[in-house]
Amino acid sequence: MEKVISGLVQFKSSSYEERKALFTELANGQSPEVLFITCADSRIDPNLVTQTEPGELFIIRNAGNIVPPHTRSAGGVTASIEYAVAVLGIKHIVVCGHSDCGAMKGALNTDALSDLPHVKEWLDHSRAAVEIVKAKHGQAAISELDAVTEQNVLLQLDHLRTHPAVAAKVGTGEIDMHGWVYNIEHGTVAAYDETKKRFVSIEERYAALIESSKAATA
Repeated sequence: MEKVISGLVQFKSSSYEERKALFTELANGQSPEVLFITCADSRIDPNLVTQTEPGELFIIRNAGNIVPPHTRSAGGVTASIEYAVAVLGIKHIVVCGHSDCGAMKGALNTDALSDLPHVKEWLDHSRAAVEIVKAKHGQAAISELDAVTEQNVLLQLDHLRTHPAVAAKVGTGEIDMHGWVYNIEHGTVAAYDETKKRFVSIEERYAALIESSKAATA
């Protein structure tokens, strides 16, 4: 906790002062372009990985980067998605899983979660991902962790499409969906390619966008 408190003091005297104009602008509202849904894992820092500033990402974090399918019951994830899409007008939704995900390890062995009933129930939203991997690989053990992590990202994208606000915007082409997996050890991100039906490197998936960006700054 000492490090956290010390960081707060340092932030006010350094980082805040360096970006004072930005924070003055943000004090009056936000207009993020991207809804970023990722895991609550302490090793994941969305702004660090994407090199974005405060105000550029609207972030939802929970165990397993899960999006429950839409129901009539209100929930924090559902409400945040609705707000981001209907009020903030975000243009992109990213679901970002990560390597060595504890939630996905739990999804692979829910029997070990008997003392964590809420966690076990929450991870039922990832059950289909485990079943898909089991069907494809003949089993779903810890050796299939990476495959389950990828399938979970795709599953949560499917769940997102059940949310009316999202479905409407996707149907009119106003929102693009992205499935990513971040590798903690190597600092790389793989992105799902709808055409190739598999995860590829960020550089391959967004080659045209990267080249366009380079040309614009040249």
